[in-house]
Amino acid sequence: MIEIKGCGTALVTPFQSSGGVDLDAYRAMVQWQIEEGINFLVPCGTTGESVTLSEREYGDVIRCCLETASGRVSIVAGAGTNDTRQAINLARIAESEGVDAILSVAPYYNKPTQEGIFQHFRSIADSVDIPMVLYNVPGRTGTNILPSTVFRLAQVQNIIGLKEAGGDLAQIMNLLSHRPPSFSIFSGDDNIALALSCLGGQGVISVASNIIPSEMSEMIKLAGSGDLEQARQIHYRYLRLMNLNFLESNPIPVKYVLSRMGRIKEVYRLPMCPMSEINKAKIDRELEKLDLMSH
Repeated sequence: MIEIKGCGTALVTPFQSSGGVDLDAYRAMVQWQIEEGINFLVPCGTTGESVTLSEREYGDVIRCCLETASGRVSIVAGAGTNDTRQAINLARIAESEGVDAILSVAPYYNKPTQEGIFQHFRSIADSVDIPMVLYNVPGRTGTNILPSTVFRLAQVQNIIGLKEAGGDLAQIMNLLSHRPPSFSIFSGDDNIALALSCLGGQGVISVASNIIPSEMSEMIKLAGSGDLEQARQIHYRYLRLMNLNFLESNPIPVKYVLSRMGRIKEVYRLPMCPMSEINKAKIDRELEKLDLMSH
C-alpha cells in the first residue's frame, strides 16, 4: 500500500466567471503546490465544493490533478456523500481515473447511528481496491464517528486512516493511543495540526496549505523531526490566518484569499456566496501583514 503522510492540501475548485470549472487555474494551482513542496493533494473534497460538481466535472477535475501531478505526489480524491450508493459510484470513478487513495466524509444530514456509519464506510471500502481514509467533521455533518467505530473500521483491509476534524484533543488522543500501528491519523483542523503531529499523528489535510503550502509542509516536517521551536514559530505566525479561513463557511474565505493572491477568480457555486465586506477587510489586514497579496 502507498504511504500518505505529511501535509496534504484539500484543494479548492476554481470556477470561471461563467460558472464552469476553471481547469487552467486548477492546473496552475496543482503545479504551484508541488513546486512549493506539498506532500500530497486532495482534489474534489468538501473544500473543493464537491457536492456541487457534476459527475463529469468530478472526473475532469481528478484527471486534471493526476495529469498535472504526473506521479510527483500522491493523489487522494474526495469520494463521499450522504447516499452510500452515490459515494460508491464516486469512489469507483476516482479509482478508474487512477488515484492513489480516496477520502470519504461521514454521511451528513441523515444522522445515521454508529452502526449505520460503519456499514456506510465498509460498503465504500469494499467497492474499490485502493486505500481509503475516513473523514470525521461533526460540525459539518451532524454526526461524530466515535473512536470505537473508527477502530472497527480500521480492521477493514483497505481503510488506512482518518482525517479528524472534531477539534476534541481528548478524542484525538484516544484515537492515537488505541489505533492499530499501521492506521494513520491526520488533523483536519489547521490550528491543531501541530499539536496532533506532536502527539503522534501523521500530518494534516489542510485548508491553509492552499495559501501557504511551503510553510504548512515545513511545519509538519519540523514537528516530525523534533524541531518544535521552529515548528511553533510557523504555527504562531500563521495561526490567525488559519482561524480566519473559517470566519465564514469553508471554502468561502480561502477562495477569497486565493483571489487576492491572483491565483483564482472569486467565484462560488450556490449555496456558497461571497464574503461580507466586513470580513473581507479583516482578512485583507492579515494578508497585508503577512505580505500575501498580489501586487
